[in-house]
Amino acid sequence: MENTVRWSLVTAIAPIAWGTNYFVTHEYLPAGHPLYGAVFRALPAGLLLLALTRRLPHGAWWWRSLLLGVCNMGAFFALIYVASQLLPVSLASTIMSAAPFTLALFAWGLLGERPTALVLTGATAGIAGVVLLLGTGSVAVDRRGVAASVAALVMSSGGYVLAKKWGRADAGPVATTAWQLVAGGLILIPFAIAVEGAPPRLDGPAIAGFAYVGLVATALAFTAWFTGLRKLPAATVGLIGLLNPVTGVLLGVLWSGDVLTGRQLLGLALVLLGIACSQLRFTVRGDAPLSGLSVRSGEDGRYASADGRGRAPAGRHGPPGVDRRRVRGRAGS
Repeated sequence: MENTVRWSLVTAIAPIAWGTNYFVTHEYLPAGHPLYGAVFRALPAGLLLLALTRRLPHGAWWWRSLLLGVCNMGAFFALIYVASQLLPVSLASTIMSAAPFTLALFAWGLLGERPTALVLTGATAGIAGVVLLLGTGSVAVDRRGVAASVAALVMSSGGYVLAKKWGRADAGPVATTAWQLVAGGLILIPFAIAVEGAPPRLDGPAIAGFAYVGLVATALAFTAWFTGLRKLPAATVGLIGLLNPVTGVLLGVLWSGDVLTGRQLLGLALVLLGIACSQLRFTVRGDAPLSGLSVRSGEDGRYASADGRGRAPAGRHGPPGVDRRRVRGRAGS
């Protein structure tokens, strides 16, 4: 439980930072240059992380970085821009809030992480909360925008789960995040030149805005996000991602003087309830959580772990590596 909460807090850095990105982009970054904006966001952040790790891709990670860079960075940024231009922010965000379901489905198919009833309940509550929090109302729906938003949702969900699968034995989340950002930024450059021509001139506020977006909302956020994907089930990470629209709404309250309505307060409560569901673990007789419990098998005192490998116990009273006294002290937490 303690580890789950700790890694959940690390993961939460990402959606909170992404939620602030809306405000910074709207207030300080130049309009009309989304592709260059994506390049300025991804490439410097990736080069910075690459300089920190000083590690280049190796073996299969050359093509993996290219594929993940397209799914998670380059094409994803472009599709999100198209969706934001053709759809109201509320509708686009509501579509993207289905990420807990899509991440759970990809994780089930690619990783064998079967979603639990608790996670599915949390995802349902979270999406309902986003709908109430943002409200879609009676708005014109552009099918192209819906298609772009759904494509971004599916592409990024698949990319995140592939990053989790391939990242089990590699150079670490900082290095792989750097490779993806660099690949995604480089792929966008020819499209930016062809569509938008010369890059925009940046004034002081725009430079400061891109510095924040690159350092905090990209380099730090994606490193935290991919770290969470390594440490937590994909569906849990998807639920934590619902903090993104929550952050955007709360920033509106703080900076613009907006007042939350009763419906929005109910939506906020549902989102937080959905995220809380991802943190719960069932326990047996006050001992270790089921997700990490090993079951005694045979007369020799060996244990069959979840991966099927028997391990000799550390003592008579519990699975290997578990201090029964500490477990009892945490029971019910």
